[in-house]
Amino acid sequence: MPTDFWGNAIFSLIPTVLFGLVFWFILRAIIRSDRNERAAYAKVEAEERAKLAARDAATGDAALRDEVRRTTPGA
Repeated sequence: MPTDFWGNAIFSLIPTVLFGLVFWFILRAIIRSDRNERAAYAKVEAEERAKLAARDAATGDAALRDEVRRTTPGA
């Protein structure tokens, strides 16, 4: 271990800085993965809604589904 002041100061700060950087990288990875997962989920949901709308337009079920939603309690 270093015996002079600056050597001790640097030697004592390095572990703190390294742990801080590791913590930052972990949180950054978690936040990025959550953001990407939400984007993928929104994309899939939009595709499913588009499929449902296209099917409703082809069969005329949209008016019936809206009527059921208005008359069903809690829907």
